[in-house]
Order: sequence, then structure tokens, then C-alpha cells
Amino acid sequence: MTKKVRHVLGISGGKDSAALAIYMHDHYPELDIEYYFCDTGMELTETTDLIKNLEVYFGKEIKKLRAIKSDRTTPFDYYWKSYKGYLPSSNARWCTKKLKLDPFESFIGNDPAISYVGIRGDEDREGYISTKPNIQSIFPFRKNIWSVDVLSQVYHNDNINRLVQICEKLSNERNLSRFIEIIKVPKSLKFSFSKKINSLLSIDIKLFNKIVFESLKTSSYPVSMLNDFPLLSNEDNLNRDDIFQILKDNGVGVPSYYNAVPYTVNGLKGEYARSRSGCFFCFFQQKIEWVWLYEQHPDLYKKAMEYEKSGYTWMQDERLSDLIKPDRLNQIKLSNIKSTNKKVSNSPYLLDKLMEAEGLVCANCFI
Repeated sequence: MTKKVRHVLGISGGKDSAALAIYMHDHYPELDIEYYFCDTGMELTETTDLIKNLEVYFGKEIKKLRAIKSDRTTPFDYYWKSYKGYLPSSNARWCTKKLKLDPFESFIGNDPAISYVGIRGDEDREGYISTKPNIQSIFPFRKNIWSVDVLSQVYHNDNINRLVQICEKLSNERNLSRFIEIIKVPKSLKFSFSKKINSLLSIDIKLFNKIVFESLKTSSYPVSMLNDFPLLSNEDNLNRDDIFQILKDNGVGVPSYYNAVPYTVNGLKGEYARSRSGCFFCFFQQKIEWVWLYEQHPDLYKKAMEYEKSGYTWMQDERLSDLIKPDRLNQIKLSNIKSTNKKVSNSPYLLDKLMEAEGLVCANCFI
């Protein structure tokens, strides 16, 4: 008897999670996916517009998760006051835990759940993996849909004999002999874990998935409770351009804050945009993104400045009141033009490209 496993997908308001929601809805309609959004109370209007557009596309409501029950204040303000005005930072990301992770894990409870995460095939990062054993992450946009903790267990050297036995039961599969040959080679300094995984994936992705799925049947991972899993046949490996295309083709649209906005400073032309979804005052923003916020949403920039009156600042090296002084604004814009001309060319999503080129993209929010 198959146990009830929940399929969940978090939408942050960013392009990747939105595109993944559309992708899963269109490609795997047999999965009863629960879509949810963690509401911090500090999102841009562009984010809430995207959520509404997705609800129209799906024909059902996206579950709104709030870290607090009261409507008298926003979840962010509630915890900001409880932390006595201490603002979150890269070294103390209480906002991610309190406003995102805790509501999500409370939403799941102790139910076995598969969480679909929008890490692209052209990204070299793992994304959020819950520490709760009843929640398993799957990555549909990558040719490797499994998380590193799963593969570390499956392809452990102590598991080689069992993997060979699983392979022998799949006698009708093509490429099986080559698979067994690689599986039998123990991981070592000369034959690393990543090299072994990539070698197997390069031979046959579907066979790779079948072997992992069969191996997990004796584990406690939620996927072990399924008789079948449709993503075993998934061979897609989608990149950034694919993501934007999904959003355009399905009419949901790309969040407008990704669109490059032109500006001129000292006779030079530049462009800026926002590279992330989430709270409008995200401390992971680059200086040019704060300039974007100041010029595109001056009311929100002013609100972000108000939080600094508690004595803490969003950036370690500069207050928001100093960043918007005319000379400083011009300096940031000129620096952005210089960096952009050096690292990026011909992109409608300029800042997004620049951030990746500089290695600055990070998973500030797990969804």
C-alpha cells in the first residue's frame, strides 16, 4: 500500500521558481502539487502580481504561508521587533529561518513530502535541502534531479555490490554493462564522487534515475514510498534562457524588475535591474540594486531607511542615507557601467548576467 506523499513547490516571486511551477504543472499534471508562497509582508508589488498571474494560470489558489497568525503587523516587523531592531545580514540570516524555513516546515509537519526546487542546469549550487528526514528535495531543471545527500548514500563505496545487483535486475536496459563497469570502480582521489556521477549521467540519465530510485526503496526518503515516480524519465537540463522562455510562452510574464532600466550619468549610458525576488530591502542586494530601488520605488527606499534608525544598517560599510547622495549615486552608476562593459554584453537581463559573471548569485532565500 503506497503511503500518501505530498508534492510541494515553493514560489518565491523569482523567475526560476515561477517557471518551475509552470513546468511541473504542464509536464506532470498527474502530480497533485501544492504550490505555496511564504509571505514576509515586504515583497514588491511585482512579486504579488506574479503570484496572482500564476493563480490564474493554474486555476487554483497558491497557499500563502505567514510566520505569524496576526494581521496587525507584517511577519518581518514582528520578528524585527522581537530581535530589538537587529537587522538580518549575511552572518545572521534570521529572516530566512523565521520567515521562510519555519513556516514551510510547519506547513509540511511530519508528512512525507517531495519538495521541487528550481535550481537550473547551468547553476553550480545545491539549493535548499531540509534537515527534516520527511522532506526530500528534487531538482527537475537539472539532468541530475537528485540532491547530493541522496547520491552520497546511493553511491557510497559500501553500496557497490547492492547497486550491481539492482543493475542485473534491469537486464533489458541498454548501456547496462558500461554502467556496471563504472559502478564497480570505488570512489577515490583519482576517481572522485562528482566524476563518477557525471560519468554515469553522461551514459544514460533515465537508467541512472531508475537505479537511484530502486536503491532508495529501502531508505526512509519520501520517494521510497512511491510505486512509481514520473520524473525518472526526465532528461531536461534547462538554463536561464529556457526559464525566461517558459514565462513568456505561457503568458505569465517575466517579473518586471528583471527588465533592464536605462540611465545616463556623465554622458555615459548604463542599465540596471533587480537580480532577485524577495524582500525589497534584501541585504544581499548590490549597491546598484539599492540605486534601482531608490529611483524606481522611492517610497520603499525611504521605508528601508527608517529601519536603520534603530542603529543597525543593511550594509556593513554604508548607510542608505549616504548611498543616495548625488556624488555617491553617480559613482555607483559609473562603476556599474564599467563592470557591465567588461563582463557582460547584449543581455536584456543585465544585472542577472553580471551577478553570475562575478560569482555573486547566492541562494538568499531557499525558494
